[in-house]
Amino acid sequence: MKRLVILASGSGSNAENIIRYFESHNEISITSIVTNRKEAKVLDRAKKLNVPSQYFSRKSFFEEEVVLEYLQQNADYVILAGFLLKIPQNIVDAYPNKIINIHPSLLPKFGGKGMYGMNIHNAVKEQGETETGITVHFVNENYDEGAIIFQAKTPVLITDTPEDIAKSIHKLEYANFPKVIEETIL
Repeated sequence: MKRLVILASGSGSNAENIIRYFESHNEISITSIVTNRKEAKVLDRAKKLNVPSQYFSRKSFFEEEVVLEYLQQNADYVILAGFLLKIPQNIVDAYPNKIINIHPSLLPKFGGKGMYGMNIHNAVKEQGETETGITVHFVNENYDEGAIIFQAKTPVLITDTPEDIAKSIHKLEYANFPKVIEETIL
């Protein structure tokens, strides 16, 4: 059985989608959710879904070995689902090609520090893009620069607002991310 730990910083809708996808899987299980924000809504989702959760402070991620030790006890793969901290080098080194992230743009466009959520959708609209999408990629030591595993596109209409773009992106994420995780791991 391949064990996954999901890292999330926000509401956890992608985390919930992944958990539901794998809840009765024969070869993959979600062992826990880890967050860096005490008030993250993903903690409520974890409780509702009976998935163990763990909070670690930013300091724990970057100045201690406790997060790496936790992951090594609980994860064969680490899945980022709206996790906003850069992954520390010690974790990247311990999980080469085993940390998988989803990014709400067609990388390399709109990637890098500060490019997440509505920041990306606003930029897509402001720059007059005619399409956008999602990128699933391995995590390396740089923001959004790991090897691309999968991309899916959606058109951007001239009448679309950033909120419309966000809805289209969420549909792509929910439809594709769990399947891409499964195909990548198995």
